[in-house]
Amino acid sequence: MPTLSKYELQQFSGTEHYYRHWLGIHFTDGVKYMAERAGAYWLIDAIGSYRRKEAFQIWELKVDAGKRAVLTMVEDSDEPVLVRQEIPFTDFPMQSIKLYLIDGILLLPSEY
Repeated sequence: MPTLSKYELQQFSGTEHYYRHWLGIHFTDGVKYMAERAGAYWLIDAIGSYRRKEAFQIWELKVDAGKRAVLTMVEDSDEPVLVRQEIPFTDFPMQSIKLYLIDGILLLPSEY
């Protein structure tokens, strides 16, 4: 079972490399680390598949005790949800994770 903690992700600030995803977005070292440790490249796929035009997007994955999850996107804090995807099962190891997609680059909040 994959493991990952918020403390591990907080070590990332900025990035040395940008990785190109096949859906046209790019992602940072921290997002790559998250995807590898958690087996969650599917999360990058899901975010990239929406192809939204907003320059600043906040994506959040919330996992419940039954291992169901909801992926949402808002344009900014306190704004209405623009994307909502229910995921019937996930083994994502954290209860929640927040990612930013800014001008086509997916990053951890600590990398912002």
